[in-house]
Amino acid sequence: MLGRIYWKWEHDMKNLLATALIGLSATATWAQDMIKPSPLSVTETIDALEAAVTGAGATVFARVDHAKGAENVGKSIPDAQLLIFGNPALGTLAMEADLRAGLVLPIRVLAYQDADGNTQLTWSSADELFAGLDIPADAEVRNMVNGAISKLTDVAVGAN
Repeated sequence: MLGRIYWKWEHDMKNLLATALIGLSATATWAQDMIKPSPLSVTETIDALEAAVTGAGATVFARVDHAKGAENVGKSIPDAQLLIFGNPALGTLAMEADLRAGLVLPIRVLAYQDADGNTQLTWSSADELFAGLDIPADAEVRNMVNGAISKLTDVAVGAN
Protein backbone atom coordinates (compact mmCIF):
# COMPACT_ATOMS: atom_id res chain seq x y z
CA MET A 1 0.00 0.00 0.00
CA LEU A 2 2.74 2.45 0.96
CA GLY A 3 4.60 1.54 -2.21
CA ARG A 4 1.58 2.55 -4.29
CA ILE A 5 1.19 5.83 -2.40
CA TYR A 6 4.87 6.63 -2.85
CA TRP A 7 4.74 5.68 -6.55
CA LYS A 8 1.78 8.03 -7.05
CA TRP A 9 3.55 10.78 -5.12
CA GLU A 10 6.75 10.25 -7.14
CA HIS A 11 4.75 10.20 -10.41
CA ASP A 12 2.85 13.36 -9.40
CA MET A 13 6.10 15.12 -8.44
CA LYS A 14 7.67 14.25 -11.80
CA ASN A 15 4.61 15.70 -13.55
CA LEU A 16 4.73 18.77 -11.31
CA LEU A 17 8.40 19.36 -12.04
CA ALA A 18 7.88 18.84 -15.78
CA THR A 19 4.95 21.28 -15.74
CA ALA A 20 7.02 23.78 -13.78
CA LEU A 21 9.88 23.54 -16.26
CA ILE A 22 7.51 24.03 -19.19
CA GLY A 23 6.00 27.02 -17.41
CA LEU A 24 9.42 28.47 -16.73
CA SER A 25 10.38 28.29 -20.37
CA ALA A 26 7.02 29.62 -21.53
CA THR A 27 7.04 33.02 -19.89
CA ALA A 28 9.67 35.28 -18.41
CA THR A 29 7.09 37.13 -16.33
CA TRP A 30 6.14 33.97 -14.49
CA ALA A 31 9.79 33.23 -13.81
CA GLN A 32 10.40 36.71 -12.44
CA ASP A 33 7.29 36.79 -10.27
CA MET A 34 7.11 33.23 -9.01
CA ILE A 35 10.78 32.41 -8.42
CA LYS A 36 13.07 34.21 -6.04
CA PRO A 37 16.74 33.44 -5.49
CA SER A 38 17.85 32.98 -1.91
CA PRO A 39 21.35 33.63 -0.56
CA LEU A 40 20.73 30.91 2.03
CA SER A 41 20.79 27.12 1.84
CA VAL A 42 17.53 25.30 1.12
CA THR A 43 17.11 24.40 4.80
CA GLU A 44 17.92 27.92 5.98
CA THR A 45 15.51 29.38 3.41
CA ILE A 46 12.65 27.12 4.51
CA ASP A 47 13.51 27.86 8.15
CA ALA A 48 13.28 31.58 7.38
CA LEU A 49 10.02 31.12 5.48
CA GLU A 50 8.56 29.08 8.32
CA ALA A 51 9.53 31.82 10.80
CA ALA A 52 7.97 34.47 8.53
CA VAL A 53 4.76 32.44 8.20
CA THR A 54 4.35 31.86 11.93
CA GLY A 55 5.41 35.43 12.65
CA ALA A 56 2.59 36.64 10.40
CA GLY A 57 0.08 34.56 12.35
CA ALA A 58 -0.42 31.92 9.68
CA THR A 59 -0.25 28.17 10.24
CA VAL A 60 2.42 25.78 9.01
CA PHE A 61 0.72 22.49 8.15
CA ALA A 62 3.69 20.49 6.88
CA ARG A 63 7.29 20.57 5.80
CA VAL A 64 8.38 18.01 3.23
CA ASP A 65 12.03 17.19 2.58
CA HIS A 66 11.95 15.77 -0.95
CA ALA A 67 15.68 15.00 -1.05
CA LYS A 68 15.41 12.97 2.13
CA GLY A 69 12.42 11.12 0.67
CA ALA A 70 14.46 10.26 -2.41
CA GLU A 71 17.35 9.17 -0.21
CA ASN A 72 14.99 6.85 1.69
CA VAL A 73 14.35 4.91 -1.54
CA GLY A 74 17.98 4.84 -2.64
CA LYS A 75 17.71 7.80 -5.02
CA SER A 76 19.39 11.16 -5.12
CA ILE A 77 17.94 14.52 -6.11
CA PRO A 78 19.16 18.04 -5.39
CA ASP A 79 18.12 19.52 -2.07
CA ALA A 80 14.42 20.43 -2.20
CA GLN A 81 12.01 21.22 0.63
CA LEU A 82 8.35 22.18 0.50
CA LEU A 83 6.53 24.27 3.08
CA ILE A 84 2.74 23.96 3.22
CA PHE A 85 1.05 26.80 5.06
CA GLY A 86 -2.00 28.99 5.16
CA ASN A 87 -4.20 31.43 6.95
CA PRO A 88 -7.81 30.30 7.41
CA ALA A 89 -9.01 33.92 7.24
CA LEU A 90 -7.59 34.21 3.73
CA GLY A 91 -8.27 30.66 2.57
CA THR A 92 -11.88 30.88 3.69
CA LEU A 93 -12.41 33.88 1.40
CA ALA A 94 -11.39 31.75 -1.57
CA MET A 95 -13.44 28.78 -0.41
CA GLU A 96 -16.53 30.95 0.06
CA ALA A 97 -16.29 31.77 -3.65
CA ASP A 98 -15.63 28.13 -4.61
CA LEU A 99 -15.18 25.27 -2.15
CA ARG A 100 -12.95 23.53 -4.68
CA ALA A 101 -10.25 26.03 -3.69
CA GLY A 102 -9.66 23.51 -0.91
CA LEU A 103 -7.99 21.32 -3.53
CA VAL A 104 -5.20 23.87 -4.00
CA LEU A 105 -5.06 25.39 -0.53
CA PRO A 106 -3.11 25.62 1.70
CA ILE A 107 -0.29 27.37 -0.13
CA ARG A 108 2.86 25.46 -1.07
CA VAL A 109 6.28 27.03 -1.55
CA LEU A 110 9.25 24.98 -2.73
CA ALA A 111 12.87 25.81 -1.98
CA TYR A 112 15.31 23.91 -4.13
CA GLN A 113 18.92 23.82 -5.23
CA ASP A 114 19.17 24.60 -8.94
CA ALA A 115 21.67 23.15 -11.41
CA ASP A 116 24.21 25.84 -10.49
CA GLY A 117 23.95 25.06 -6.77
CA ASN A 118 21.92 28.17 -5.97
CA THR A 119 18.82 28.14 -3.80
CA GLN A 120 15.55 29.19 -5.41
CA LEU A 121 12.05 29.65 -4.00
CA THR A 122 9.09 28.92 -6.27
CA TRP A 123 5.31 28.76 -5.96
CA SER A 124 2.11 29.00 -7.98
CA SER A 125 0.36 32.34 -8.33
CA ALA A 126 -3.26 32.76 -7.26
CA ASP A 127 -4.21 32.85 -10.94
CA GLU A 128 -2.63 29.42 -11.44
CA LEU A 129 -4.04 28.05 -8.19
CA PHE A 130 -7.58 29.22 -8.90
CA ALA A 131 -7.61 28.47 -12.65
CA GLY A 132 -10.83 26.70 -13.55
CA LEU A 133 -12.52 27.64 -10.28
CA ASP A 134 -15.47 29.97 -9.86
CA ILE A 135 -13.33 32.70 -8.34
CA PRO A 136 -13.60 35.81 -10.50
CA ALA A 137 -10.39 37.04 -12.13
CA ASP A 138 -10.83 40.37 -10.35
CA ALA A 139 -11.58 38.85 -6.93
CA GLU A 140 -9.65 40.62 -4.19
CA VAL A 141 -8.67 37.27 -2.67
CA ARG A 142 -6.38 36.66 -5.65
CA ASN A 143 -4.43 39.85 -4.91
CA MET A 144 -4.40 39.04 -1.21
CA VAL A 145 -2.95 35.56 -1.80
CA ASN A 146 -0.32 36.86 -4.22
CA GLY A 147 0.59 39.70 -1.86
CA ALA A 148 0.90 37.42 1.14
CA ILE A 149 3.15 34.93 -0.66
CA SER A 150 5.29 37.72 -2.09
CA LYS A 151 5.79 39.36 1.31
CA LEU A 152 6.54 36.10 3.09
CA THR A 153 9.03 34.94 0.47
CA ASP A 154 10.69 38.38 0.50
CA VAL A 155 11.24 38.00 4.24
CA ALA A 156 12.57 34.45 3.76
CA VAL A 157 15.21 35.53 1.24
CA GLY A 158 16.13 38.68 3.15
CA ALA A 159 14.57 41.11 0.68
CA ASN A 160 12.74 42.90 3.54
